[in-house]
Amino acid sequence: MRNNQRTALTVTIQIAPLTELERDALTELSNMAMARAATSLRQMIKNEVRLSVPNVEILVPAAAVKLLKKTGELRLIAVRQDFSGPFSGRTILIFPEARSLELVRTIVGESMSLQDIIDLEDEALTETGNILINSWVATLANLLKQQLKMSLPSVVRCEPANLFEEIGGQKLLILFVHISFEISKQEIQGYVALMMDIPSIEELRLLIAEYVTSIARNS
Repeated sequence: MRNNQRTALTVTIQIAPLTELERDALTELSNMAMARAATSLRQMIKNEVRLSVPNVEILVPAAAVKLLKKTGELRLIAVRQDFSGPFSGRTILIFPEARSLELVRTIVGESMSLQDIIDLEDEALTETGNILINSWVATLANLLKQQLKMSLPSVVRCEPANLFEEIGGQKLLILFVHISFEISKQEIQGYVALMMDIPSIEELRLLIAEYVTSIARNS
């Protein structure tokens, strides 16, 4: 019991909440990354796409699960990809499962039958997630002057409590990004979650600090 308490205490001490400057920088970086992701998706589906990032924060998995449960969505659909480099972890693009067919219909076109949409659901979600995640992560890495390697995407369906499973038994934290996703005037709220261990989170924060310093120096 004491070991568990000591572990929890260590995590609390080592990771401080985002400062206002860090949150502003991450929100700015995320919005630039999502703008490029929207451009890539727009080219694929030949439709207007708007993506924005109103909020970014670092959470423990339990807090992220609690936030997702507040939406009232009992089932989620997610596209996830692992990444490695100066900071490593897993990226998860999250949407309500109840809105997944609506999202796919918007992506593949209104003319398809319901059965065709159901048949194409996983393929369309995988491709959409791959474009959004890769564009988002690649832009974030480029802005921070780093390189990251990405795995192939996979689609999972689960309850919020099962979404943030540990990777390799490591204690993880989540960079939680709320996104507003609009295609052809259909708006869907979603999230991008970057699951990282404590050293990776700290490395990311150092890189963000360097980015902020470089921007201030050049302004």
